[in-house]
Amino acid sequence: MTALVAVPTATVCTQLSAAEAPPPMSDRPNVLFIVSDDHGIELSCYGDPYVKTPHMDRLAEQGVRFERAFVTYAVCSPSRASFYTGLYTHQNGHVGLATHKFSMYGDVPNLYSILRDAGYRTGMIGKLHVNPESAFPIDFRAYPGFNFKDRPMRGFADKAAEFINASDEPFFLTVNYPDPHTPWLRQQYGLPEKSYEGKDIKPPPWVGADSPRLRELTADYYNCVSRLDTGIGMLLDELESSGKADNTLVIYIGDHGPQFSRAKMSVFEASLHIPLIVRWPGHAQAGLVRRELVTTLDILPTILQAAGVDWPQDKLLPQQMPGQALQPLLEGGQVTWRTHVIGLTTGAYPGAYFPQFSIRDDRYKLIMSPLRDRPNPIAAAYMGNQGHYTAGTQQQEIDASSPLVQQVYDLFLHVPYFELYDVENDPYEYHNLAADPQYASVRQQLFEAWWDWARRTRFPLADKQVLDQFTAEQDNALKVDYRKNPDFQWHYLETFWAFMTSNQPVDANPSMVMLAP
Repeated sequence: MTALVAVPTATVCTQLSAAEAPPPMSDRPNVLFIVSDDHGIELSCYGDPYVKTPHMDRLAEQGVRFERAFVTYAVCSPSRASFYTGLYTHQNGHVGLATHKFSMYGDVPNLYSILRDAGYRTGMIGKLHVNPESAFPIDFRAYPGFNFKDRPMRGFADKAAEFINASDEPFFLTVNYPDPHTPWLRQQYGLPEKSYEGKDIKPPPWVGADSPRLRELTADYYNCVSRLDTGIGMLLDELESSGKADNTLVIYIGDHGPQFSRAKMSVFEASLHIPLIVRWPGHAQAGLVRRELVTTLDILPTILQAAGVDWPQDKLLPQQMPGQALQPLLEGGQVTWRTHVIGLTTGAYPGAYFPQFSIRDDRYKLIMSPLRDRPNPIAAAYMGNQGHYTAGTQQQEIDASSPLVQQVYDLFLHVPYFELYDVENDPYEYHNLAADPQYASVRQQLFEAWWDWARRTRFPLADKQVLDQFTAEQDNALKVDYRKNPDFQWHYLETFWAFMTSNQPVDANPSMVMLAP
């Protein structure tokens, strides 16, 4: 695919001083990047009371576990585009699903292009799910499709071993597992050896409702997580057998939360909060637990610093990349770190279009929903239980729940302009404090911090005119079969890029949507 927008080519700086010169290729670490699909913090090393994940627990014991790690967007393609590029979705362009023809602005520099230019072998097992694929120079591919009905854990490990052992040159390999994406398969290829059953399980606490149906679905989600854990164990065994484990930086994440109500596609904690475990012998303290607010934007700078490769310099994007290298945290240092993390959803495709923005600090979280005049189609999709949404909470399950849970689901469907949660004392976001005058200063401080971020990163949807144009484009797309049109491209790519590269200050627009009463 050709570039959709004229993006300046970012290059790796080669004019380093002798003291700053990158290490020779033989000394550079390999990088094994493991990603699970639609997977939150449901792991035993994160305290889940039901599922047992011994292989990932051991990985955490050998490395650093981050208790508060977040994605920028809780849908596959935008999330993946962010951690591959180290950019927010509006900075790289990928604000929706690749299957719905959303895309980056063009050949945006990413981990694959930067590391390959620096001499790394590049490999990917599993799906890419980011457009355009031409932006990703991948030397080795296996299981490139995303057939969610097939979970060949042994095959993934064998293909990884084939790539790892093919050469002594340093490698960058991403293994993208299909588990635990829906459909939640109770058992496949004999895994898990012992299945979880609904009678022994309760739904995640942030779902709120409970029923035999939800318990069976939760059990099968856990079966997928258990199978994933076994597959990761197979993969790490192959790395160990290769003799390269001691010189390999291993990073494990989930790409966002699972497909229950109030998780995937939303900006609640269950959607954005993910597991992040980093093992790097000789560099990361074994058994260390960090509580800093980290994000998947930090993965690219971490890997580039480990490889001795400079950051790409794209002069038309904000001058400073948004992520921070994790090395000081891996080494056990006490450093000044970020105070806020940002979340976004647009609904990911026209049928679920509903933009929401979030910002959280150490304790509180603010959610903003500019289209509060329409019901939330994401909530409606989960209540409809169709397709991927079969684990959504049904209306009769909501009606059988407590008055508080009923109120929570009414708020999920009929969203107010502001939601404010004390996520320290209310981790499942049940009690909206936005209208409480006692928290007016907290709400204002978070809003001002979000507005500062919107200015610095030139967030297009902070501008009412751009938001209105994008909303009209998404609404109009419901009237055409754009997915079958081979020449279709979203106009927002030009609109966003023009806004981000203009000289007009973001806050010069007095009708900025977030200032509405």
